[in-house]
Order: sequence, then C-alpha cells, then structure tokens
Amino acid sequence: MFKLIFKQFKAKSSTPDLNDVVNFDKPLKDDKICEHRLNTCHKEDLQRIPGLKSPSTWRCYKLRNHPGIVVIRNPFTERGLRYWISRCLRDYPRPPNIVNLNERLFDETVRSDWWKELQRCQSKEDFQRTKVAMRWTTFGYHHDWDTKHYDDRMQSPFPEDLSRLCRLFASILGYEEFKPEAAIVNYYPVGSSLSGHVDYSEPNQSAPLFSFSFGQTAIFLIGGKSLEETPTALLLQSGDVLIMSGESRLCYHAVPRILKDHKTLNSALPKDEDDSGGDSLDMDLFEQVGNLHFWQPFSDYIADSRININVRQVLKPGQLLLN
Repeated sequence: MFKLIFKQFKAKSSTPDLNDVVNFDKPLKDDKICEHRLNTCHKEDLQRIPGLKSPSTWRCYKLRNHPGIVVIRNPFTERGLRYWISRCLRDYPRPPNIVNLNERLFDETVRSDWWKELQRCQSKEDFQRTKVAMRWTTFGYHHDWDTKHYDDRMQSPFPEDLSRLCRLFASILGYEEFKPEAAIVNYYPVGSSLSGHVDYSEPNQSAPLFSFSFGQTAIFLIGGKSLEETPTALLLQSGDVLIMSGESRLCYHAVPRILKDHKTLNSALPKDEDDSGGDSLDMDLFEQVGNLHFWQPFSDYIADSRININVRQVLKPGQLLLN
C-alpha cells in the first residue's frame, strides 16, 4: 500500500489530489491531528537564538495514528528562514563536508564550492545541470551509503549554530540529553522525490530525528513498520519542523512530490521582527540576508526547490566511539 500511494503522488501526469493530505494550516478541519502543548519555558535560551518567533505563538501538532510524530508549524521569523537557507546553500556543501557530486562529471573546483560555482554558470543548461546534480551533503558522522553504517574515521565538525538549534527544540520537547551528531541536507528540485525507507543506521535508535523544511512545499508520507500499512500524507511547508520519535522513529517514510506553491522571500524584511541579540549564529550572515541584493540568488534557488535538514544522534548515551 505504501508503494502504491507513493506512485500516485509521484505521478507527473496528474495533479495530486490533496483532499486527504494533512494541512497544518487547517488543523480544525482534520481529525487526523491534534494540538500538542510544548514546554516553552526556555525563554532565555530562545532569546540567544535569533530567527525564532516567540514560543507563545508556536503551533504544534501530533498525528493520532502515528505515535511519536510531532510537527511544529514554522517557528522561524523571515530573517531566520533566510539565514538557514543561506547556510544550507553557501556553507554546508563545502569541505570537509561531503557532497554527492560525481567526480567524473564535476571537477574539484565545483565539488569544493558548489554554490559559488553555481553562480558562475554561463548558460542556463550548465546552471540546471549543476543545480540538479547536487542532492545531498553530510557532516558530523558521514553516512556510508554502501555499507549503511557510520564510521568513527568518517567525521567532519558539526556546525555549532545547527547544534544549538536542535538542542533547543529537543529540550522543549523533553529530550534533554539529545546530542546532534550526524546531519544530511537534502536538496530537492521540483520534480525530484525520495523513495520509502527506514532510518535504522544509527546505533541509538531511541533518540529522535529532527527534520527542518525550507523553500517549496513537500508531500511527506509516514507509514508503519511494514510497507503493507497505509501511510498518512502530510504537507510540510517552509520552516516546518518535523520530529520522528518513539514508535515512528523506525517507520517507513518518503517524499513523493515537491509542490511549487511557496512564495519566495524576496521583499524587505518586516520592521517589527525582533531578531536582535545572541551569539549562537553567524551574525554577519544573519545581517546580510536582510540585504535584497545579497539574498536574491538564494531566493532564486528556492523558487523551484526544497531544502531539508535531517539531524540524528548516532551514539548511545555514554558511548564515546562506535567501535
């Protein structure tokens, strides 16, 4: 059943039927979800991470039939969205992080600074070829796609800004001991997809998985522990934070479709946003994204693409090394 529904949403010959897709902007009309109250007493921590809305305004939901799935509907300010989109494009694909650009098709100049080289493309064909080729980058513990395992010898530094962001969300959700150790950033041009799978490579499978969405909207499928079970389809929009924990942590999930319906952030930032203070981000970049000239290339990119950051804890509590 999972594969059938995946194919139905993925089919490019038809417009997807969204009537049964959970839309967190219309929670009162959907009996598949219920509100989830967060522990938002960590106001001092929030003030040290600019780019987040006041926690009192956060809307958080659970799925009735999928225990462990939590969605926070865009807790980011517009400047915050721009910051994380820029980090994912400008910084995260650079060494020592690993990208999946084919060495036979792209030379070291492109693979070492994909975003910079993307801006240098002279033709539309070269731009599209380089853009579509970039599907993921990894940092922290690097996942070995051949063995499906992690290795202590395959690591790069985990960005401190993303680590602090994840630890804040984990704390608010009650996962005080969560430690961000591995991340995959997926880049989804419109027309791309991610087939059904289970994230079982981490030795610590009791820790939650945090997923941040930016740019265009995705249809996300969450199923059960068997492909025979019928999945639930969700709309994940720009800024949404999805958490997979407990029973859902080892369930099948997929992204069959990217919907081009998100308005890109290419206007002046609202003057009433309070994003001052804090030293937990790259504050130079945080200021720069308010400059429309600086922001324009990033805005152009997400006009037809989605970016997704997935963060996991690899080691078990008290474990220092994998082997």
